[in-house]
Amino acid sequence: MNAPEFLHGIGSFAPDYPTRFDLRLGDCVSGMKSLPDESADLVVTSPPYNLGIGYGNYKDRLSSADYLAWSLEWTTEVRRLLKPGGSFFLNIGAAPANPWMPHELALSLRPLFVLQNTIHWIKSITVEPRSGDPVSVGHFKPINSRRYLTDCHEYLFHFTKHGNVPLDRLAVGVPYADKSNVDRWGHTGGRDQRCRGNNWFIPYETILSRSKDRPHPATFPVALARKCIALHGGDPASITLLEPFLGIGNAAVAAGEAGIGNCLGFEIDNTYFTEACLRVGITR
Repeated sequence: MNAPEFLHGIGSFAPDYPTRFDLRLGDCVSGMKSLPDESADLVVTSPPYNLGIGYGNYKDRLSSADYLAWSLEWTTEVRRLLKPGGSFFLNIGAAPANPWMPHELALSLRPLFVLQNTIHWIKSITVEPRSGDPVSVGHFKPINSRRYLTDCHEYLFHFTKHGNVPLDRLAVGVPYADKSNVDRWGHTGGRDQRCRGNNWFIPYETILSRSKDRPHPATFPVALARKCIALHGGDPASITLLEPFLGIGNAAVAAGEAGIGNCLGFEIDNTYFTEACLRVGITR
């Protein structure tokens, strides 16, 4: 690859709180090495899962040892860049035939981070009401197997440096089903809002054509990044968000919508990078 391409622009998502985008075409490890220590408040990312997915410019089929070594390399840079009160949200999934990988990855990061929260991103779920037939909602990729269940969730690990980062839990809260709890519990302060918990049901948006509507083989929804930003809390305008694996820019879009002050992203694939730039209003 030639010298990295740096693109800068001002987001128009929230005119009163414009986001300054700094998007860079190039490898995230070498790119992050050029940044100063403790320069990021928030990291929201989803690296390749090592499942053999057909990315445009990345070989997603390493040995387990090589994948974990590479993961330790880029997360070491994330730790250096993360501020003491920062949050690192890592989305990672697994294959039914290799369910240990997300846990092995999380355990390999123990020397670097504290695992403060484990969130389950639920993509599809079946609910059995007290009466009537079960109701299924969301989307999943069916598998044809006599050994495995269809995988309908992924992990979202919330890492911090010391495990004591306060969060705005009610920013992603939900109303009480039983409204009597609003007055019954003193901690509500009269507010009809409770902690959502660590199961987040966020289905994919229905698309007609992957190549046209989502030109990337593996993305997380904008809504997932949006909730990470809200949960971390703080004044959005004063936050710098880092996305080492920009992809087509879903975290950058969420940053723009939230009025994040600065959004820095790296992407190694030219096609995905171009799409990400277009989605946040930057013309190459």
